[in-house]
This record gives sequence, C-alpha cells and structure tokens, in this order.
Amino acid sequence: MAAPVQHIRIDDYSYTLPDGRIAKFPLPRRDDSRLLLYRGGETGETTFKNLPDYLPDGALLVFNNTRVIQARLLFRKETGARIELFCLEPAFPCDYALILQQTSRCRWYCMVGNAKRWKEGTLSLTVAIDGFPIQLNAERKETAGDTSLVEFTWDNPSYTFADLLDAAGQLPIPPYLHRETEESDLKTYQTVYSKIKGSVAAPTAGLHFTPELLSCLDAKGFGREELTLHVGAGTFKPVKSDTIAGHDMHTEFISVTRASIERIKANLGRIIAVGTTSVRTLESLYYTGLILSANPDASPADLIVGQWMPYDAPAAPDLSAAKALDYVLDYLDRRGTNTLVTATRIMIAPGYRFHIVRGMLTNFHQPKSTLLLLIAAFAGEDWRKIYDYALTHDFRFLSYGDSSLLL
Repeated sequence: MAAPVQHIRIDDYSYTLPDGRIAKFPLPRRDDSRLLLYRGGETGETTFKNLPDYLPDGALLVFNNTRVIQARLLFRKETGARIELFCLEPAFPCDYALILQQTSRCRWYCMVGNAKRWKEGTLSLTVAIDGFPIQLNAERKETAGDTSLVEFTWDNPSYTFADLLDAAGQLPIPPYLHRETEESDLKTYQTVYSKIKGSVAAPTAGLHFTPELLSCLDAKGFGREELTLHVGAGTFKPVKSDTIAGHDMHTEFISVTRASIERIKANLGRIIAVGTTSVRTLESLYYTGLILSANPDASPADLIVGQWMPYDAPAAPDLSAAKALDYVLDYLDRRGTNTLVTATRIMIAPGYRFHIVRGMLTNFHQPKSTLLLLIAAFAGEDWRKIYDYALTHDFRFLSYGDSSLLL
C-alpha cells in the first residue's frame, strides 16, 4: 500500500518561472547576492554578506565540502560524429576517491550524448598532459535506461583518471543555463571551501560564501562543520509522473566523519544546513541510525537510506535524533573506522518530519522538482509565500541566483 506522501501531485508544486529570472552568470562578488529571510511566517530580505546578523544564537552551520569534477568528456568518431560521455557515478571501483586515483582503467556509469551514433566500437581521445600525449579509450559495456556502463582505459600509468578529467574534461554546468561552460565557471561554480572531488553539480547554496564571510562567522562565534555528499545529475531530473510515486530518486554518496557526527549531536536544535544536499545528508544520518537500532550488525549495503523509508518505516516514538546518532557512532566503533561512508535516495516531501535540521540556506529551485518538494516539506504551504516574494521582488533564480534563509 502506497504511503500517503506518494499520492502528492507534482502539479501542486509548480509556479511560473520566466527564463529572464534564471541567473545565467553569478554576481562579480559572491556575497553581494540577495538573501530572502523567512521565519515564523514572515518574509523579508537583506544582502547575503549580512547573514551573521540573522542567524540564531549558537547556530552550527553544516556545509557540504564536495568539489565538482570536470565530468564531461567529448570524443569524436572517425566519421566526425561527436559523442559526449558524462561520468555520473563510479562503477568500478565504486568509491569516488579510489576511482579518481586509478592509473590504467576504471568503469563509470555515464550519460551518453548522441548515443545513436555510437552503437559499437571503441572511442579514442588524445589527451596532452605535461607535453605527453596519452590515449584515452572508452568502450560501452552495457546500457540500462538512460545510462551506460563505460570502461575507460589509458596508456600511461603515470597519470590518474583525475588527471585526465582535469586535462580533458569539461565542467558540467546545469542544463537550464542554456550555454556552454566558460573559463570563469571553473572558479565560480565551486564553493570556496570545496575539497573532496566527486560531484557533477555544485551544492549551490554554498556558492554565496566568501573567505571573508566565513571569517566573520567564526569571529561572531557561530560554529562550522563539514560533511560530504557527492551531488548527482539526478538533482536536475524533473518529476515527470503525475504523482511523486512514479519518480525514482537518484543515489548520492555520503561521507561523514566521527568528529562531525559528535559535533552535530552536541548541537542538536541549533543545526542550520547549508543547501539541500546538507539537509539530505543530515536527515539521512537519522535514518541510518534507525536502521542500526533494529540491526546493529547491518552491512554497509543495508545502511543505504531508501527513497520512501521515512514514510514506510517511521521512527519509533522514543528514538530521538541523539539516540539515532549514538547508534551510528557505536557502529563506527565496532567497525574500527572514523568515517561513515554510505549512500542515500531519501525523498523529502510534504509530510516529512525533520529530525536534525532546524534551518537551512538554499537557493530558489525549479518548478515541479524534488528540491521544491523539500522546501515545501520544511515551510509547509508558506513555500508559495516565499516564492511569490522572490518572484515579485526580482530575486535571481536557480544555481547562480540569490539565496534564502529558512528558519
């Protein structure tokens, strides 16, 4: 029997977004962007650089430190046909850190552009690094849905796959910008605190922060913590079914250290997530703890948070966020590791009960998107008030647009 949330009609979470309101480029200075303020049903605005003046006392901001990789590789067949391979998710090795350090071969799940022109055969591309030509080959092994399993091989073990992407790949800016990647995007489409390579899309709420603003937060006594969720291209996937029951959430990989989990636990009630990716990670931590509360010896595969888990297996009334995080910490103890590495497909939609997040910073999202559903889950029907304010007050939308603080 479907959970009530699955009957949500996506048409009820739509609005008219004129193309002219989509920010095609960022502002010259990141923290000059506008910040919509929402608290207790009231809306207002300020400039993003004034964020510290509006945060609750003792707030701990949680940032996603993922870094966008240059995941688009362009090959040409001997016929001249252009084939684009968009590396979405590691297949072998299935760990981002490991696959990027491979020195001869690796396999990725890829989106294939112009796939009809590549029915068989091996694609080849000459990549120049440090003046040395390296031949990169791509062979399609199998296809499932809109993705293909592609094996990459190259003929110089002195260079890693990360080196090849840096030399030959293109940064995958969002498709709704309707433009080619420019040199400036290599800097502006990364957060200033990005560290861990693996995303194919930026955690865009973080794009507004500057080193100066981060220093100001520190000076005013606000806490900062980091975790990692590698953002997949599925974040841009619109909901095409009438109800959200027909939408398959994409899998995203999570990495959170013991120290971060302990600090999050110590600051429950004061957690402000920077971006929807941080929201998804933090809330998934709760459900990881819920899984472990029922099965302390769960395997890593058992810890993946399913799309409908929050609705099919609601938390026991006595499982607080603190207890859930204790189960995760105990799991790390027994495994002798300091980092939780898992994945999530969590769907946060109206009807969801938040366990860890008390506020969020987030940009303005596309109509009929799972990200808009997440905002509606947090703000209730006031999501319409928030978006009406942004539309009528000339806010800039989507990845390079303005931001909001929702409390």
